[in-house]
Amino acid sequence: MTVDQSFYIGYISKTRGLKGEMQLFFEFEDYEILDMDVLFLEVNKKLVPYFIDTIKLQKNSTAYVTFEDVDHIDKAQPLVRKKVYLPNEKMPERDPDDFRYTDLIGFLVIDENHGELGEIIDVQEFPQQFVATVDMDGKELMFPLSDDLILGIDGEEEIIEVNLPEGLIDLYNE
Repeated sequence: MTVDQSFYIGYISKTRGLKGEMQLFFEFEDYEILDMDVLFLEVNKKLVPYFIDTIKLQKNSTAYVTFEDVDHIDKAQPLVRKKVYLPNEKMPERDPDDFRYTDLIGFLVIDENHGELGEIIDVQEFPQQFVATVDMDGKELMFPLSDDLILGIDGEEEIIEVNLPEGLIDLYNE
């Protein structure tokens, strides 16, 4: 299995206890519905299968997991910070009408006053709002994804039209 044949779900964040239990931090939104019997960890640029012995999902985008044959902290420690993948066949189907802010990654941002700004390279969730990061000629422009600022989203053309506050773009051009 290669990275092209799989999708990223998160990483091993730390060990827990002495019996090989580890904390898995999910960066995949719908982690609760994933079919996880075997996870693939990236070790030396190769995906290595680890069969799940136990997994306990938590509400904070984490799970406590034990793998078969990893029964001691000394065996678990080298797996900390390893990226975790699942095969593409296990990617959950999403309703086409289920649109999320993270779907905007790759969209072109066009400001009403400044024209084309660049492509959205990241969307982060903060406690009060989502924030988009745009690659604007090698500089990172960040702005909140707020209904007040978004004029329209064209899903087919992958364009988002915005009216950013006066002076925001100038801050990044200095």
